[in-house]
Amino acid sequence: MISVHKRSIRIAGHNTSLSLEPEFWDELKRLAAERNLSLNELVGSIDKTRKGNLSSTLRVFVLNELRSRLSR
Repeated sequence: MISVHKRSIRIAGHNTSLSLEPEFWDELKRLAAERNLSLNELVGSIDKTRKGNLSSTLRVFVLNELRSRLSR
């Protein structure tokens, strides 16, 4: 069974809850650190460009980042 972890994040001055699998949380934290950003800052920047559900947008962001690394 796949576990999903819910976390509260502050984006643009308001709190929101997000549910993601631990692997996605880990990768988002790694990507944020790579960019010298906090997790909240990275998620906030992704949130500004999204068109749908934030959790889904974050999963697609991680997938696209990993794909771009594989194609280098």
